[in-house]
Amino acid sequence: MRTRTRRTALTATALAAGLALTACSSGDSGSADGDRLDNGDLSTVSIGVHSGWDEGIAVSALFQTMLEEDGYTVESQEADAGVVYTGLTGGDFDVNFDMWLPTTHADYLEQYGDEMEQLGVWYDDARLTIAVNEDAPITTLAELAENADAFGNRIVGIESGAGLTRITQDEAIPAYGLEDMEFVVSSTPAMLAELKGATDAGENIAVTLWRPHWAYDAYPVRDLEDPEGAMGEAEEIHTVGRTGFSEDYPTLTKLIEAFTLTDEQLFSLENLMFNEDGGSDPAASAAAWLDENPDFVTDLKEEAGV
Repeated sequence: MRTRTRRTALTATALAAGLALTACSSGDSGSADGDRLDNGDLSTVSIGVHSGWDEGIAVSALFQTMLEEDGYTVESQEADAGVVYTGLTGGDFDVNFDMWLPTTHADYLEQYGDEMEQLGVWYDDARLTIAVNEDAPITTLAELAENADAFGNRIVGIESGAGLTRITQDEAIPAYGLEDMEFVVSSTPAMLAELKGATDAGENIAVTLWRPHWAYDAYPVRDLEDPEGAMGEAEEIHTVGRTGFSEDYPTLTKLIEAFTLTDEQLFSLENLMFNEDGGSDPAASAAAWLDENPDFVTDLKEEAGV
């Protein structure tokens, strides 16, 4: 149900030609004994990436950078989530790093789960939130109504069609008696601009937000506690592979199984990639982040035993 800044998504029609080419070079090699590296893995890996899902783009770029350093040929292509899962189960993609469970992608799991390999959970606190500036005078949504004046009697939201907007309107506002506050439905860029302006000025602000997001690294913000559970439970982000992935990529499978990111790591990676670098070259941003975190790959390989 969560939403985020969306980039232009590829449609199934527009992607068809690209998938066909990918299938020839990657998906088909899953059923044949293609070229292998010294570590036993097939040498070519195709990553399907959900368009506009920042954490998935970031982690895909991170793995692309790490794998290319180890001699893999990595193909990465963005598309709508449905197209990615269709391509994954059809063998056109080898892996996807951004399956949200148990809720957001439950329908895809039900439809395609028997044709996927579950490879691991790398983040377990994905959630919708209402966030405030770090030095705000309250810590919980239960205190927001009686302190509405401190926040200009406003909650700044994002797009009208977002799941986050619907849940805030239909669940959080009635659960915590916030009907007298103005709920500003705007856009993600507008919300982030207001968040930046308020925190720069040392003013209180309440915004709808979600984890993971680079705003937690860029601005001094924190989530309000949600004792009623109105914003929903936390979700996990899973990595999934096509059928036969672990057989074709035994070493990469171990890396993926061992892979996790802390809030600090993920938010700093996203902040560098999408805020500071503007999202123009995710692979270059991932390489820069790895330069700033020189022990990351070594620690991951040690944890994976490869």
